[in-house]
Amino acid sequence: MSTSLILQYALIALLVAASLWTALRKLAPTMTARWQAAAAAALLRPQRGAFAQRLGRFVQPKGATGHCGDGCGTCGTCGPADAPADARADASSREQPVTFHPRRK
Repeated sequence: MSTSLILQYALIALLVAASLWTALRKLAPTMTARWQAAAAAALLRPQRGAFAQRLGRFVQPKGATGHCGDGCGTCGTCGPADAPADARADASSREQPVTFHPRRK
């Protein structure tokens, strides 16, 4: 195997891993935040070197600050201040009957 072929495969593997990570961050943010926290905890051990600890602080996910701008959603007050009245209406009142019409000839 030539060096250029190995580099090509390594680049493709890196791009696939990056796209997989991006998709996981969009589809399963809680799971990936747990993975990031576990990796950061392993790197932030006191017996690790300075570079590993710097990398651990970089990898560590952002924590919820308690402000409405961080999007944690735990308190349920991050939504709009005044929801429209029809959004609070019962689902049955928004139902509409389906009407079937005969085919035209």
